[in-house]
Amino acid sequence: MPVHEYRIILEQLSQEDGGGSLAQVLQLPGCMSDAETPEEAAHNVQDAIAAWIEEARAIGREVPAPARHAA
Repeated sequence: MPVHEYRIILEQLSQEDGGGSLAQVLQLPGCMSDAETPEEAAHNVQDAIAAWIEEARAIGREVPAPARHAA
């Protein structure tokens, strides 16, 4: 699986929301994945990014380049 260079936001979910971790890619609206651990969520969101990009291209939507952030 390719590793995409989009910034991933990791968030711990409350027990009311099912617990675990959520990974979101704010640059790609609606692109997210969840899992039991932050590491799993970050890994799983790579598939979500690939699917988001594939669908965007299929419908003619522009795919933003990953934002460059200062270290």
